[in-house]
Amino acid sequence: MREISELLEEIEVLQGLEPVDRDLVAGCGVNAVFSDGDYLIREGEPATTFFAIRHGTAAVEIATRSGSPLVIETLHEGDVVGWSWLFEPHRSRFDVRAVGDLRVIAFDGACLRGKCEADHDLGFELMGRFARLICERLQTTRLRLLDVYGSPVGGAVGAGSGDP
Repeated sequence: MREISELLEEIEVLQGLEPVDRDLVAGCGVNAVFSDGDYLIREGEPATTFFAIRHGTAAVEIATRSGSPLVIETLHEGDVVGWSWLFEPHRSRFDVRAVGDLRVIAFDGACLRGKCEADHDLGFELMGRFARLICERLQTTRLRLLDVYGSPVGGAVGAGSGDP
């Protein structure tokens, strides 16, 4: 069986870390398995963990007024889910649910924050990587919302037509 530090090369946001950094990050991770429908993350709960998907699919969801969740994004092998562990108040902002059987590496956010505090170069490296990931996910969400709601009549989103 491969070590977690080796598995990190399969996770896009963690690929190419220096070996010493890879070992530090791996030291905060454990393998975990979720069954279809299990929640990895629940909105509003403490954000103590983030997950690197090794096999399977996870749905990032938000609650709607109708009670049915709206899938914001579907994530697959090599993707990371959860970044609220990085930012105060460390509360989850979405639900994340397994779609089918899901194998992940679960990373202890407090462990990793402690290592980043002790090694600012590691912290800077990870913050940059997660910032890029967050920007990509926000852009994906923006495009998905444009697909669902379309742009306002007479112009681009944010342009405003002057009508109430």
